[in-house]
Amino acid sequence: MSVYKIIELVGTSETSWEDAAKQAVQRANASLRDLRVAEIVKLDMRLENGEVVEYRARVALSFKFEGD
Repeated sequence: MSVYKIIELVGTSETSWEDAAKQAVQRANASLRDLRVAEIVKLDMRLENGEVVEYRARVALSFKFEGD
């Protein structure tokens, strides 16, 4: 039996939501072990003067919990 922890991260990109989500996963993978599932929770954009300047993806990531 396993237990998993879920965290939410927001990835950003100047090019796409897909890249924003990928950035969040890559950053999490640098410091967390055994990532299991990434779920897109929300997509939005940052605007300046009515123009899209950044895509943002809120990602829920689960990883195996290794507690005492």
